[in-house]
Amino acid sequence: MIQKISISLLAGLLLTIQGFTQPGSTAPDEWFLLDAKTDKVQGVSSEKAYKELLKGKKSETIIVAVIDSGVDAEHEDLKNVMWVNEDEIPNNGKDDDGNGYIDDIHGWNFIGGKDGKNVNQDTYEFVRIYRKLHAKYDGKTATSISKADKAEYAEYVKVKDELKKKQAEAQMQSMQMQGFYQAISSAVTKVKGHLGEDAKLDIETLEAVDAGEDEELAESLDMLLNIFRRGATEEDLKELEEGVKYFDTQVNYHFNPDFDPRNIVGDNYENSSERYYGNNDVKGPDSYHGTHVAGIIAADRTNNVGMRGIADNVRIMSIRTVPDGDERDKDVANAIRYAVDNGARIINMSFGKSYGWDKAVVDAAVKHAEKNDVLLVHAAGNSAENIDVVPNFPNDRYGGKKKTAKNWLEIGALSWEGGDNPIAVFSNYGKDNVDIFSPGVDLYSTTPENGYGASSGTSMAAPAAAGVAAMIMSYYPNLSACQVREIIMDSAIKGGQEVNCPGAERIQFSELCRTGGVINAYEAVKLAAKTKGKRKKKKTKSKAPRA
Repeated sequence: MIQKISISLLAGLLLTIQGFTQPGSTAPDEWFLLDAKTDKVQGVSSEKAYKELLKGKKSETIIVAVIDSGVDAEHEDLKNVMWVNEDEIPNNGKDDDGNGYIDDIHGWNFIGGKDGKNVNQDTYEFVRIYRKLHAKYDGKTATSISKADKAEYAEYVKVKDELKKKQAEAQMQSMQMQGFYQAISSAVTKVKGHLGEDAKLDIETLEAVDAGEDEELAESLDMLLNIFRRGATEEDLKELEEGVKYFDTQVNYHFNPDFDPRNIVGDNYENSSERYYGNNDVKGPDSYHGTHVAGIIAADRTNNVGMRGIADNVRIMSIRTVPDGDERDKDVANAIRYAVDNGARIINMSFGKSYGWDKAVVDAAVKHAEKNDVLLVHAAGNSAENIDVVPNFPNDRYGGKKKTAKNWLEIGALSWEGGDNPIAVFSNYGKDNVDIFSPGVDLYSTTPENGYGASSGTSMAAPAAAGVAAMIMSYYPNLSACQVREIIMDSAIKGGQEVNCPGAERIQFSELCRTGGVINAYEAVKLAAKTKGKRKKKKTKSKAPRA
């Protein structure tokens, strides 16, 4: 699931919609590129590294796969950094390179059908588990279940109860948001009817209005002033419609066990070993999230438009796998394998969920990446929870074992403010299961159709870390994925102070993640320069002859 964090709306009902802004603060431009000492913000220090350590050095192009909702490959700041499969002839309807995927020019889409249709909405994983188990256990009681089925029955009861609770909450919130939206819309209509449609609504303008004997106008003014005095703006009000859509989507799709869009894909979903399905539409119907992620990693640093990504010699491979809802393990596993087999050295995974469907198939793909020297960078999640305690998928721990993947980085989200609040208020954490923190609040990046905007989440923190990893690999190509991981962790800037913990009491920074610190490209590059590379060159796979 792509976890969207909201843009500070208001009045208690302004909930998770799409882009969180830390209350009462404004992030400096491109802060995630900056340096804590020089610029007084907790950026990755990439600009300092380029100026002082990497100037004049040669670099090697690194392919970074973005497993996400899709990437706008034609964006002005991304079109020159997109991976191009040079062994594939565009739009000829043939698998020219023999990799099993037809016309995969910029990557692949595992949640689309051969007819070009795409999955946009999907359910959450626990809803799919409920649907699977309901036919077997509906009407049964604990006393009627065999000993062999007790664990599965217990899971059924758990997801059934959770679904009932979530459905009730979503329906109530949808009704509340609808009512709130209608009330605000009516107030805006009334005030603009008085002031004129082009009037700008703000505190100063509203306070100057004399409602006279018009009680409806007076009530509308009071409502809008109350909201604006809480810190909202007229632009925030426009986001309310997205809030209505958000809860309607939860009711109709996310928590609806009767909804199953898999017929669009046309695969045999029960066959986790099936690999060759989907289409070549790497953008999809909603590529906001993936496009934003791609820009953080590698937006063109030389074209003097928009913004700059962290890494300066990268090609972005787009693999569309994540709908609005929970991603499916089969698709995630296939996306990892596609990235590995087509030359990616880093895979960014800004998604996650609380339940797994087929962890074994994902574990096998992670092992495939580890064997082939590919670094996996994963977002820790946005629930302000300790993921040493609560489940979080996918993860680096192979099923049922203590062994973990050595090519995996788990990333928490860092705020730019520092002080007592260096950690994003929404970020997951964990002394054992989160490796390091990276910038994740108010990151300005690319959005579809040549747009730009700020968003927040561990979904943004992961690509910031992936960008640093790509920088290191690019300038020190003999380093293995495991070495780059170790360098990033060993060079972390330690956060020794006691800080506010997301969703909990104050805690020592050292207890929030394995390194007890934050990512820093400058220190990582210094360490990389001293490290002897152990990378074994990957053999080039054979390609099918062109027709």
